[in-house]
Formats: sequence, C-alpha cells, structure tokens
Amino acid sequence: MPALPPPLQTLRAFEATGRLLSMALAAAELNVTPGAVSRQIRTIEDDLGVRLFRRMTRSLALTEEGAALHQVVSRSLAELTREAERLRARDTSTRFTLTTSVSFSRWLAPRLAGLMQQMPEVDVRLDVSDINVDLTDGRVDAAIRYGNGPYPGAACERLLDETIAPVCAPDYRARVGGIATPADLLACNLIREERVLHDDRRLPNWERWFATAGVAGDHRKGPTLSHGSLVIEAALRGEGVALGRSVLVTDDISAGRLVALFPDITLPAGRGYDLVYRDGEADDPRISALRNWLRSEILSISADTISG
Repeated sequence: MPALPPPLQTLRAFEATGRLLSMALAAAELNVTPGAVSRQIRTIEDDLGVRLFRRMTRSLALTEEGAALHQVVSRSLAELTREAERLRARDTSTRFTLTTSVSFSRWLAPRLAGLMQQMPEVDVRLDVSDINVDLTDGRVDAAIRYGNGPYPGAACERLLDETIAPVCAPDYRARVGGIATPADLLACNLIREERVLHDDRRLPNWERWFATAGVAGDHRKGPTLSHGSLVIEAALRGEGVALGRSVLVTDDISAGRLVALFPDITLPAGRGYDLVYRDGEADDPRISALRNWLRSEILSISADTISG
C-alpha cells in the first residue's frame, strides 16, 4: 500500500510558516494558535523523518529539505485552490453566504429581507457566529466584523464607527425614581461586559464614561456578563443600566424598549464595523449589492442615533 501524504491541515500550516517564516504570523493567517502550528509542523517532521526548519532564537529558516518540500506544497495547494474555485464558480452567482457576530445579527436579521430584495436572483444565507470564519475556503462569501482589522488574506472596508452611552429599560428608570443626572447612576445596577474588562482595557467602560461625565465615586455596583448581547438583554429585562453600542440599541430605543440616558455624553466604541471579503472580489456584483445596501442602512445611523 503506498504511503499517504501528510494531512492537508498540516501542509497548510507548513506552507504558511515557510512563506512567512514565522509561526506567529502563520497562526494569525490560519486563525489558530502558534502552538497548534508548531504541533502540525512537528507532525510532518516526525512523519517524514527530517527537519524542515532551523529554529533560531528569534527567527526561522527553511532547511534544504524544507525548501524543496515547500515548493511542492505551495504549488500543489495553489492548484487545489484554483480547481476548487473553478468548481464553486458554477453556482456562486446564485448563492451568497454572509457571516456576522451574534450581537450584530440582532440588528441585521430583521433587515435581511431588504438585502434579498436587492439580490432577487441570489440565495442569501446568513451564518451567525462569534468565531472569525476563514473566507479563503469558499464556504462564506463575505463577513461583517466588529473590530479594527486588518484581516489577513482579505480586503475590508470600514462601514461605521460606533459610540457608547448609557441605556436602560423605561420601567427600571421609573423603579429607581428617575435618573436625572449622571451622578444618579452611582445608585443603579451598572451592567458590565466581562470581555471588555479582560480583552482590551483601552475599550470604553463605565469607569471611562464616569470620568467623561465628571462623576467621582464608587461605581462598581452591578452584574458582569460574558457577552455584549447578554448585557443588552439584561438591560431590556430591567436589571440595570448598560453601556449601549449605538447600532445595536437603535431599534430598541426607537421601539421604546430602551431609553437613552445622557445621550450627549458618549464615548467612542474603539472598534467599528467592517465589510470583509476575499481579495480581488471588490467588483463582484454580489459584493457591490451588499456594500450599497449596507451603506444605505448602516450609514443612515448617525453618531447621535443613540439619542432616540
């Protein structure tokens, strides 16, 4: 029985590392950890019985055997990609998969019918996940991501930057006897997002908002939840006051489910919404239709939308 080649996943890790000469950069491109890349390369080396890289203190270099294998792997993966793209091209004009985060889907899903009207000949599919999807494998055509980019191997266009301001349910405001000044919030339950506390301390939080409002005091009262969508859901249930992202709370404010408190005191969110798609597809008619529709929908939300 002929010997089998190394698994495709390990070959992708080897190709990216050999091209970038960095496991960290290869890991970022493949959306995995550097440790996973290191293990995959070690698997190939153990299987072939040769060292593919010279590992130096702060750099990598391909060995002679590694360089020869890298040429073959790069060429083979490129041919596989081209053939896969050719096969997918037979029906891509009638299929379009858009992915976005759980939080943003609260805003997007009710409006999706409008996008379908702009693309009547296309089967539009919405994939909701907080995991960044690899656009290069052909399963997803475009993404709306909340961040600051860049996104390796993809093109991106900034759609909108957000602002942050306090929001709460009308019955919660009534229950605490009204909230007339920023200092009144010190007696309220202030709902926090755990990821903001731990992922990036530069992101807006209650401490920064109170500093902007010129309020000193103990503002630690209230629950901490693991996800932004949970924070808004808690505010909708009347459990306290949340820092609402302008896009995500605009519908709730318009419908009266939330009220904007002190809309003139806002913080920049520190992140924004990007339309992300594969390099070279900016002029794809489906991307163009999505871009135009998003701009008409999202860019109509001005910086003061949170004022309701």
